[in-house]
Amino acid sequence: MKPCNVVAIDLGGTKIAGALVRYESDGQAPVIVARTAVPTNAQEGGENVLARVISVAKEMAAASDEQPVGVGIAAAGCISPDDGSVLYANEIMPGWTGQPLAAATSQALGVPAAAMGDVHGHALGETRWGGAKGLSSCLFVAAGTGMGGAYVVDGKVLRGAHGAAGHIGHTIHPAASGFTCACGGQDHVEAVTSGTGIGCLYQGASLTNADYDPAVTGAQVSERAEQGEQKAVDALKAAGFALGQAMGSWANILDPAAIVLTGTVVNAGPLWRQALNEGYASQAMPPMRETPIVAATLGGDAPLIGAAEHLLDSLAEH
Repeated sequence: MKPCNVVAIDLGGTKIAGALVRYESDGQAPVIVARTAVPTNAQEGGENVLARVISVAKEMAAASDEQPVGVGIAAAGCISPDDGSVLYANEIMPGWTGQPLAAATSQALGVPAAAMGDVHGHALGETRWGGAKGLSSCLFVAAGTGMGGAYVVDGKVLRGAHGAAGHIGHTIHPAASGFTCACGGQDHVEAVTSGTGIGCLYQGASLTNADYDPAVTGAQVSERAEQGEQKAVDALKAAGFALGQAMGSWANILDPAAIVLTGTVVNAGPLWRQALNEGYASQAMPPMRETPIVAATLGGDAPLIGAAEHLLDSLAEH
């Protein structure tokens, strides 16, 4: 690979991050040499969000001393593996479904563009240059405001026919019985193990309940648990144990070389982590009980680097 620059975009429900990623040579880690971020303003609709993506991409391309080889995008929603359009997005991103993300960006900048899901991009970045580098396979568990996931084999993310593979948060779990998920479904593990879900579990109220208070977050529950509040301790342990159980079940199905944890919930503290480990051990079959559970290392740079990697992969394939 010749030295080159790639424009990378990480599009979430809150912000659009952009970066210029520099590649010097094969085997040398890419370096982010410029970056920016703007609010997504998702409620203004999909066309306006797409216009912001293009604006951020142009800003990063202008920061390059040579024409970038393309634009890689890691975006919220189910992103088509065929053409990089948005096949589906929930009402957190109104009007985002159907947007021609990759095609419109490519046309606007005059270079190739490739798009994938944001968690897929995060996983690809960690697999190529982060906590999962060198592993033959890994299950990526992203527990933040919501819960996403990805499965990577031989350095490639399994994206599925609709770009939706890895939506592990929507697995049914008994601890979530009676709780409504952000997707509208019932009894999904995300509803009690994500940051939002821990707040719901603490309150005993779903997102759709009239008495649900969105100000009670997983971070607040963790703080209250550290201060010794028993209700918070119980909720935090229950959430950790439930996620561990689910991870054990997923490991039984996929048998990854490692499980990579990321997201704000990972900072919930030792009570949560001990409960997670116990939940995992209770469900994982003997061969999988020794599977390492490791932390991601790239932080917010992971989806940007993953998006750049995906762009380069797409160029190599064509």
